[in-house]
Amino acid sequence: MVWSLSSTVTVLVFATLMTTSLHSSYAIQWLALAGHEPKLYWNQTSSCRRAKAGMVSAQKKICRQELDSMEGIVEAAELTKQTCVKQFADRRWNCSSINTAPDFTPDLDKGTREAAFAYALAAAAISYSMAIECSSGAISKCGCGRTPPEEADADFHWGGCSDNVGYGMSFSARFADAPLRTKRKRNQPESLMGLHNNQAGLLTVQENMKRKCKCHGVSGSCNVKTCWQSLPEMEEIGSKLKRKYAGATEVVSEKVGNRYNLVPVDTNLKKFTEQDLIYLTNSPDYCRQNEKTGSLGTVGRFCNKTSIGNDGCDLMCCGRGYKSMVITIVEQCQCRYHWCCYVKCKECSRTAEVQVCK
Repeated sequence: MVWSLSSTVTVLVFATLMTTSLHSSYAIQWLALAGHEPKLYWNQTSSCRRAKAGMVSAQKKICRQELDSMEGIVEAAELTKQTCVKQFADRRWNCSSINTAPDFTPDLDKGTREAAFAYALAAAAISYSMAIECSSGAISKCGCGRTPPEEADADFHWGGCSDNVGYGMSFSARFADAPLRTKRKRNQPESLMGLHNNQAGLLTVQENMKRKCKCHGVSGSCNVKTCWQSLPEMEEIGSKLKRKYAGATEVVSEKVGNRYNLVPVDTNLKKFTEQDLIYLTNSPDYCRQNEKTGSLGTVGRFCNKTSIGNDGCDLMCCGRGYKSMVITIVEQCQCRYHWCCYVKCKECSRTAEVQVCK
């Protein structure tokens, strides 16, 4: 067979397009910035170029223009991974897919419910991290967040330095959405899904701002109370997103005029809101290892034989049964504070019976 140059170019272009359409997780490759090796120091723009595995070109441009924001992005990547693993520690899918960034397993490349959660959590983590970076004075472009107008009958006054969730949401929308808004990709179903879930993540952060106050007065009285708006722990936001993951809506792409919209597969369901998570493809069976679907299976996972929940051996082991074993746990104990200024502990060991899925 004789190949012409035009045929070769056509094949390469087709292969590139196929790769792009098959791998929808390109927009969260920046999660690889967590624990980046070799370690990058964000004090020069060359670091943006050296982070080859983490960011697409649009994100590298933001990096060069707003270099002092990159420590917050790295923190967001670490928060995303830590929060996801903690939220799903008792599930068959235990968020191990995220730890493979930037080369994600197929379950995050197919528009699954898990991908929806990952996108929303990652966008939320950027907003969260940047809001706190602003209020701590780490970023030159922003400072404390806006405070609401005073209420006539309120028993407090606004003051202090609120977390700047407004700037956090704005920055996250630019950084997290950038790979999804390119002319070639913005109408793809995976991009529309990603943009929607990113927004749902940002709104979850905004919804969970809390009022914190400090009392002023003689002998600890609270004659005057000053309050500011503060974010909760990231774990709380992750928990809210996990509930949205459980109630996510399956959608399909539908062309309306020159635009594409995502609509529920089940027309009997009410239309999802901008706060809800949506997904395009059913999740794989996480019971058994399958490299093609991205499932690691649950063989060897710890389970709780007395639980009837997701961490219980019946559900976690998918009916295959479990085996019990005794392990030795070494931990710190008998810790004492020594003046000045350190804590010294002993190491104690104990045995415990654990259950492991067959």
